[in-house]
Amino acid sequence: MISKEEISDKYQELQRAICLSLENEDGVARFKEDRWERPEGGGGISRIIEDGKLIEKGGVNFSSVYGATPDKIKQSFGYDATEFYATGLSIVLHPNNPFVPIIHMNIRYFEMNDGNWWFGGGIDLTPHYIDRSDASFFHSSLKEVCDQHHESFYIRFKKWADDYFFIKHRKETRGIGGIFFDRLNRDGGKDALFNFSLDVGKSFIPMYTKISRKNKAVPFTEKERKWQLIRRGRYAEFNLVLDRGTKFGLETNGRIESILMSLPPLASWKYNHSPEKNSPEYETIKLLRKDIDWINMH
Repeated sequence: MISKEEISDKYQELQRAICLSLENEDGVARFKEDRWERPEGGGGISRIIEDGKLIEKGGVNFSSVYGATPDKIKQSFGYDATEFYATGLSIVLHPNNPFVPIIHMNIRYFEMNDGNWWFGGGIDLTPHYIDRSDASFFHSSLKEVCDQHHESFYIRFKKWADDYFFIKHRKETRGIGGIFFDRLNRDGGKDALFNFSLDVGKSFIPMYTKISRKNKAVPFTEKERKWQLIRRGRYAEFNLVLDRGTKFGLETNGRIESILMSLPPLASWKYNHSPEKNSPEYETIKLLRKDIDWINMH
């Protein structure tokens, strides 16, 4: 059975591979590395990329932390274990071009000294302008990854993503969803579920590379840029108000710079903004809803 140290090593190895691929794809910017230690135990490696040709701001963060179980963890998970261990990889990219989507990916492993363990994570896409063919490709790729491990994974985890990445106070989804899973400790043993989480992580580069290459040279105007900033504002709202990972990190003395690396460099909030009917912006808003079959959408 795979150990927590082996899981951590593989996640860190994936971080290096993803950063190298993103640097090659951007062609201009390079990642800055920030190694940090958690006073209570463990630490991580934050890698941030800014002001590139493709990526305006992005982060690929690895962490491996352990120690006495904070009360917030005990309350959240309902366990009385005295020690915990958590390791994971988290990615958020904010592109320059409004026609290239924001992407988020996270894979993580958690165990406690009472024998409980689980995997969590997922990957989702937040286009500023929804391209139906890109959405179909993205979801088809995720289904292919899921189907290699369990026939029910895509249906279950897509539904979970639709429900999780929902901005309740706006009554709209954050983007076109993807997959999301948490507390995963069944549907196979630890080795099988680790391999699933790693395959989700490995799917990040080929999917995002294809979508970004298709769209990164599309011309845009100040109008599309303003819309991009408004959509980034929605993204920030979700992460600060609703995202459980953000709240969990803030409540458990997490490293603030790593927690808030998901925020865009610039965002906008325009009072009572409503896009012009039948405009591309309007058509995108109409598709920000749950339970769309993106794979078979025409």
